[in-house]
Amino acid sequence: MKSRILCVAALGTLALAGCASTSPNYGYGSSYPSGPSYPVQQSCMDCGIVTRIDAIASGRSAPSATGAILGGIVGAVAGHEISDKTGGSKGNQNISAAAGAAAGAVAGNSIQNRVTGDTYNIHVRMDDGRTVVVNQRDLGGIRENTYVRVVNGKVVIR
Repeated sequence: MKSRILCVAALGTLALAGCASTSPNYGYGSSYPSGPSYPVQQSCMDCGIVTRIDAIASGRSAPSATGAILGGIVGAVAGHEISDKTGGSKGNQNISAAAGAAAGAVAGNSIQNRVTGDTYNIHVRMDDGRTVVVNQRDLGGIRENTYVRVVNGKVVIR
């Protein structure tokens, strides 16, 4: 008996909930406007406009192939030793040395470019009025008068 009353009460509640309206009607046949029709922009505490970009020379230089040569040597030795210690044949050791040399040359060149490359001081006038200067290696498409966001000490386009 109690379960039957409970089921009837639940069905009645659902039927009444279906008749409910979320917009006010006030008996006039239309509802009042709910707000502006344009999108509301959220405030951003770490956003601003780039006012200036200064290129900073690293002052470090090295001959152009130094990183690739040193990386190739280290990679060749490492590839040969790994193949030798894992029981590879002479042919496998030579192939491993060549592959290690190629991978080491690429890695060495990349490291040299990162160490001797220029950096940029990016001046950002934040939305709250303060000015922030961030030093980073790449611009990533950032130019003056670009609207950006400063995230974890790096300037990114918003």
